[in-house]
Amino acid sequence: MSCSGSRILYCNCTYARVVAQETKAAVLDGLAQSGVAFDAVPDLCELAARRDPALERLAAGDSPLEIVACYPRAVRWLFHAAGAPLPEDGVTIHNMRTEAPETTLATVLGSETEPTQPETSS
Repeated sequence: MSCSGSRILYCNCTYARVVAQETKAAVLDGLAQSGVAFDAVPDLCELAARRDPALERLAAGDSPLEIVACYPRAVRWLFHAAGAPLPEDGVTIHNMRTEAPETTLATVLGSETEPTQPETSS
């Protein structure tokens, strides 16, 4: 499972409004229903603009980090601009602008958490 031992950060892209509301809601709901621990922030752009110390803590963590937000280059730039550059290894960035919610969730949570089809009885 990909989230095993990983930290998960979900960005709601509240102020940029670049990710479809339906996509954000589906991913956030899927993360919440999974029972896996994750951090949710209103907007990484705002945190970077304020140089929030939370970004430094996230970048400096010793376990893998899964970030669910937008374009990887933009996310990396935001952390860099906040003075908390992400390491090259151990960080996976999932792009809700281009990935379907089901794809994002399956990748972040691992295949064991994908919904299964109900069994039919004959």
